Amino acid sequence: MRVIVQRVLEASVKVNEKIVGQIGKGYLLYIGIHTEDTTEEVQKMAEKIHNLRIFEDEQGKMNLNLAAVTGSILAISQFTLYGNTKGNNRPSFIEAARPFTAEPLYELLCQLLSKDHPVEKGVFGEHMMIHAINDGPVTILIEI
Repeated sequence: MRVIVQRVLEASVKVNEKIVGQIGKGYLLYIGIHTEDTTEEVQKMAEKIHNLRIFEDEQGKMNLNLAAVTGSILAISQFTLYGNTKGNNRPSFIEAARPFTAEPLYELLCQLLSKDHPVEKGVFGEHMMIHAINDGPVTILIEI
């Protein structure tokens, strides 16, 4: 499982010109599910995201997690995180889980994160337009 975490001041997602998810301060997550991922990886990822400390404290050090700043999450499914371009110019997505496997794991991650944080989502498998104001910029790649 791969998740790109962007610390944002605000973010939104549109499907067919309609906003389907929107947050203020928090994390914009791009979530890639691997063919071999299980609920165990999802649980580890949820814990890692929950505990991730990338917000600045009063000394300007990245020492605060999402709960400490009362932040929100916008979660976007992103199979292209498993695009492999080794030896090719056109990415291969063979390592990305198929929708019937990936969608339940994506939904489980969102459910686990929503126990501690407000979570907004994109629409799985749809063409989405993402708008974000990255704060910092701070962008972290987490792999489990």
